[in-house]
Amino acid sequence: MATRALNPYDSLPDVATFDVVSDDIADGQQLPDPQASRAMGVPGGDDRSPQLSWSGFPEATKSFAVTMFDADAPTASGFWHWAVFNIPASVTELASGAADDGMPAGAVQLRNDSGQAGYLGAAPPKDHGPHRYFIVVHAVDIEHLDIPADSTPAYLGFNLFSHTLARAVTVPTYEQ
Repeated sequence: MATRALNPYDSLPDVATFDVVSDDIADGQQLPDPQASRAMGVPGGDDRSPQLSWSGFPEATKSFAVTMFDADAPTASGFWHWAVFNIPASVTELASGAADDGMPAGAVQLRNDSGQAGYLGAAPPKDHGPHRYFIVVHAVDIEHLDIPADSTPAYLGFNLFSHTLARAVTVPTYEQ
């Protein structure tokens, strides 16, 4: 098996950190089946976005973005599973399944790398080994990122480059 990619956030400027926790997932642990992808044929998958809550972010935070990136996908560019931005600063939790029917007013979900807006669960190739899923809550210094809803998660990341005050990161895994 090929060597795993480094942490994709290591090449970005250092920013403050804060805490993210979940009732559904745990850092370094296998994602439960509901957070895997039924759409991509994973048995037991439900494409259900995980519950997330965060705290300890900078007082200057004006909004949040949440992303989920598979750095170990067998591509030269990884695989974006989820990207949402313009989450109001007053929101510090997303319920389990929020990507389907519970996003806060004003939040925008971009198309993931499968082409669907919203959350796509884990679906690494069978026998490819464990993949790391970088789930990141970004504390943003402006209320609204002016990004078209048909943009890519990479374009969101480019905009977050100059607007991120702090990041909260959890990295569960998944293997088939």
